[in-house]
Amino acid sequence: MAVRGAVPEVIWARPERTGRGPKPAYTRDDIAAAAVRIADERGLDAVSMRHVAAELGCGTMSLYNYVPRKEDLHELMVDAASAEHVRWEPSGDWRADLLRMARETRALMHRHPWLPRLMSPVYGFSPHALRYLEHCLACLDPLEASYGTKLELIAMLNGVVTTYVRNELDTAERVRALPWSEEQEHAVRIAYLGSQIASGAYPRMAAAFAEDPGPIDLEAVFERALQRVLDAFSPR
Repeated sequence: MAVRGAVPEVIWARPERTGRGPKPAYTRDDIAAAAVRIADERGLDAVSMRHVAAELGCGTMSLYNYVPRKEDLHELMVDAASAEHVRWEPSGDWRADLLRMARETRALMHRHPWLPRLMSPVYGFSPHALRYLEHCLACLDPLEASYGTKLELIAMLNGVVTTYVRNELDTAERVRALPWSEEQEHAVRIAYLGSQIASGAYPRMAAAFAEDPGPIDLEAVFERALQRVLDAFSPR
């Protein structure tokens, strides 16, 4: 629900703490770290102003002097996670460098499983996110393309990584919730799928299964997805 008379603002444009008085007891980094700890241990839904205040040992209302909205808290969390991106000297091979960035982003999202839920262009311009983008653009210096095209490439690659990791995390969560083993679940579903293919109603699917590619290598699928995005932006 919109607040009458409210105006948009960016948390990074605000002073660390509003109002007069003694030096603030906490920094935004303190608040972000507390929120990240809660999310890592208990999930994103456990992150609230009340829980973060309790983690810091302060009153809930006093926390609003530092972070006016829960959305601002989420933005602080995304920025804190973005700080974990390691900056290294680009190699001069833009494809290899972007593949490295994508793999590092995937690992980062597995360290912080809540992060894919908060990935949004709205939070894309925090201080550490801007440093990450600048690094990606530096890796793309050898690619002859406009900066608009390069930013589109980075966005598409991040989109693939985010989608892939979210599917990995969702699958792992569903498996943990099963009242039986993953192998049992897989066997039952394969048996059902086999019966449907054998019905003759799905000839193309039958042909696909007849090729017998064997177990799917999910790591190879991830790498191929990244390569295909890069192929789309490679000079012809």
